[in-house]
Amino acid sequence: MTTPHRLVIVGAGAAGLDLSTRLARQRLPGLAITLVDRAGSSIWKPRLHQVAAGTLDTAQEEITLLAHAARHGIAYRPGTLRGLDRSAQRLTLGTVQDEEGRDEVTATLPYDSLVLAIGSRADDFGIPGVREHAEFIDSREQAEAFRTKLRRALIRCLDDPAEPQLSIVIVGGGATGTELAAELHQALDLVSGYGLPGLRRRLRVTLVEAAPRILAALPEKVSTATTAVLRKLGVEVLTDAAVESVDAGGVTLRGGRRIEASLRVWAAGIRAPEVTGALDGLETDRAGRIRVEESMVTRSDPRILALGDCAALVPAGQERPLPATAQVAHQQARHLARHLPAWREGTPIPPFRYVQRGSLVSLGDYDAFGSLGRLGMLRGAFIEGWLARLSYALLYRQFQAVVHGARVPLIWASGALRALARPRVRMD
Repeated sequence: MTTPHRLVIVGAGAAGLDLSTRLARQRLPGLAITLVDRAGSSIWKPRLHQVAAGTLDTAQEEITLLAHAARHGIAYRPGTLRGLDRSAQRLTLGTVQDEEGRDEVTATLPYDSLVLAIGSRADDFGIPGVREHAEFIDSREQAEAFRTKLRRALIRCLDDPAEPQLSIVIVGGGATGTELAAELHQALDLVSGYGLPGLRRRLRVTLVEAAPRILAALPEKVSTATTAVLRKLGVEVLTDAAVESVDAGGVTLRGGRRIEASLRVWAAGIRAPEVTGALDGLETDRAGRIRVEESMVTRSDPRILALGDCAALVPAGQERPLPATAQVAHQQARHLARHLPAWREGTPIPPFRYVQRGSLVSLGDYDAFGSLGRLGMLRGAFIEGWLARLSYALLYRQFQAVVHGARVPLIWASGALRALARPRVRMD
C-alpha cells in the first residue's frame, strides 16, 4: 500500500483556506491534506474592521474549521506554529494555552511538503508604548477584544461626567485604519437609532498617517475622495504625522503634538508573525516575511512553500515584494492549487504572475471608491458609489464561492434573512 503524501498547510486565512479547499476539491489520489490553525473558526481578514466596530454578524460569516475540513476531506489540526525541524520534516505546535498565552501542551506534526500561509500583523516599528497601550485588530480575537473595550468606553461616555467624549485615535492610514474610522461612525449611527441619539455626536476619531496622504498604495484620486468623506463625517485626518510614542492616555506625535484618546488603535505597517524568526533558518526579509522564489517555493528549502502576507515574493524586474492584500493571496492560492499536483510529481511550479484587478476601499454605508485594474476597456478608471460598493462586495462573494461551493446560495439567503431579524450592530 502506497503511503499518502502528507501536505501540511499552516494558516486558515484568505490564502490557506482558499488553497486547501481548491486542492481538496480535486480529489487527488495519494494526497493527505492537513490544515493547521490556532483558531477554531475563520473570518475573512478584510472584514475584521467590521468585527471591531460591531457591525458584522460573526456567527453568520465565520467558517467553522472542523466542519469545513470534514466536509472537504481535509484533516484539521488545531495548534499554533512554534517551531520547525527541516531535517526531520516536522513542525512543533502549541495546542493548549493558558490564560497568559503560554503553551500547556505541545505536539509535533510530520510533513512531506509544507505550505506556510500564516498571515501578517501590524508593525510597531519599535515605537515606545505601542505594544503596551495600543489595540491591534490583526485577528478575530483582537478585533473582538477591541469591540469589548469600545462598549465599555461608550458606557463611560454616557455615565461618567469626567468623560463626555469618546476619543479614538487610529494610527495607520491604509485600508484597515481608513475603513475602521468610517465603520466606527456607522456603528454609532446605528446605536443612535436604538434610543441613544446624542452618542454619535460625542465620537471624536483621529486618523494618523506618516505618509503625505492616506491610502498611499492606492491611486491619489481614491485617497482624495476618501479623505473628503472622512472629514465630512468628522474624522480628523492627519498626514505627514509620525508617532513618537503611545501611552495610556493618548499618542504623542513627532514635533510634540499630543492627541488624547480613550482608545488607541495601531493599524500601521506590515510584519510577518514573530514565529518566522524561529523556523529553522528559513530566509526572511527585514519585515520577517519568508523569502520565496516566483514559484512560491522558499529560497531555503525546496519542500516548503509560502504565500500570502507572510511571503516576500519579488517579481522579476521589480525591487519590492508584492503587497500584503487579499487579492494577492487569492491569486497565489489559485496558482498553487493548479500546479501543486504536478509539482508533487517533480514538475517545477511556473512563476506566479500577479494581475492587478483594481483597488477598492469601502466606507460602510457612506461611500466606496476604487480604480479598475489592468484588464478591460476601462482599465485604471476611477469608480465610486454603488458601483464601487458592488465591486467591493463581489470580492468577498468570490471568496465565499470558492470556500462554500454549491452551498453559497443558501448562505447568502440565510444571511439576508438574519439581517431582517437581527440588529445591524453588536455592542454586547
